Amino acid sequence: MPQTMLTVSTRGAGLYEFTGEVQAFVRQSGVEAGLLTVFVRHTSCSLLIQENADPDVRRDLDSFFSRLVPPSDDPSMRWVIHTDEGPDDMPAHIKAALTAVSIGIPVSAGRLVLGTWQGVYLFEHRQRPHRREVVLHLGP
Repeated sequence: MPQTMLTVSTRGAGLYEFTGEVQAFVRQSGVEAGLLTVFVRHTSCSLLIQENADPDVRRDLDSFFSRLVPPSDDPSMRWVIHTDEGPDDMPAHIKAALTAVSIGIPVSAGRLVLGTWQGVYLFEHRQRPHRREVVLHLGP
């Protein structure tokens, strides 16, 4: 069963599309039908399948999660204890817990079965740049 690890470099909080890299892996695998598992190996970012046509969707999602879970130095977050790596530390873990760290995508005719406007994204929840490892595993 084909498997690889991608590195997604981020510049800070936001959504980073890597659909092209995922499609290339599936194409190069030669697998015609199966299930692709996408798994991120971190606890302060997550994965999404989301619209890839209008960048406002990504901005609005990022704004929504920032309002839902503000930094720990916000007065509403006084209850937060885990701040070892700064005010975005625990909020990043909360955002990752509310979203997914693993997603499955069907493969048919050697292609991802994504909708017309769907893309695969890493959702970075930390403010500083990171290099995130994403495992791709294609099974029957």
